[in-house]
Amino acid sequence: MSDYFVHESSYVDKGAQIGNGTKVWHFSHISAKAQIGENCKFGQNTFVADHVKIGNNCKVQNNVSIYTGVELEDNVFLGPSCVLTNVTNPRCEVNRQNEYKKTLIKNGASVGANATIVCGVTLGEYCFIAAGAVVTKDVPDFAMIAGVPGKVIGWMSKNGESLEFDKRPIVNGSSK
Repeated sequence: MSDYFVHESSYVDKGAQIGNGTKVWHFSHISAKAQIGENCKFGQNTFVADHVKIGNNCKVQNNVSIYTGVELEDNVFLGPSCVLTNVTNPRCEVNRQNEYKKTLIKNGASVGANATIVCGVTLGEYCFIAAGAVVTKDVPDFAMIAGVPGKVIGWMSKNGESLEFDKRPIVNGSSK
């Protein structure tokens, strides 16, 4: 049996798999068929749907719902109130449960507060999605994305620092 913490105001449905050291805080809900790794943190008012897979050391801030079709690899950060979708053309009167799109968020990726990730995309390793950005296409590893729609505006290191590149031309093996 795993050793994890669930606040008394939260629900973990029978059958959910939760790794050691994970913490689920106030007013959250983990569905029965969710798989969550070790040492994850779920802030207040978070939701994890059936068939969602979450790796180790992930941090999900307040007011985030992770719907069926979404997978987080290890070390992913989801900022407060970011949005992850799973259907491209929702209508309340049309059942689209068999049309969920897969969204993959790779190792070390960070998604800022209030950003929206439209379903069916892959966020590359250690990419950084700025607060409020709307991502509609795949994101390369280490890319920094901002705007609506989101566009590459730079590159980030594994440590979350903006990278600057020497733009001088290389001549005979050295930049001048």
